[in-house]
Amino acid sequence: MDISTGTRASNAERDAVVRLLGRHMADGRIDLPEYDQRVAQVYATTDREDLRSVLSDLPELGKEAAAAPAFVRPRVPIWQRIEGSTWLAVSLLVLVIWGAVSLSVGALTYFWPIWVIGPWGAVLAFRMVAGFENGRFTHRVS
Repeated sequence: MDISTGTRASNAERDAVVRLLGRHMADGRIDLPEYDQRVAQVYATTDREDLRSVLSDLPELGKEAAAAPAFVRPRVPIWQRIEGSTWLAVSLLVLVIWGAVSLSVGALTYFWPIWVIGPWGAVLAFRMVAGFENGRFTHRVS
């Protein structure tokens, strides 16, 4: 990471140093208490020279490690994963209820869970495939 001296550090530069410290901690070069101490030192710095001193005793990571994104956005947003897991739990519940009723009667009864599972699942699948809620489509106001 190229850090020149004599000028004030930006929040983006501080965040980049914290990400590098996280990589060093993941690689086992520093432990959690030392990581916490260094992160506190990073956010207390005002100039770039202090940022360089935080990393001075650590080896420089390769260019691919420094350029790697800190967070890769998952394909399915969290709210759709929550909705999907709720749909799955409710689907299993109604299937168990239907199965218990069928066992108690002694024959397969009308498969009513399809009216719970089918439409709800179709709407969830359409919303996921269409991508309206995960940021792929944006509405532009003229």
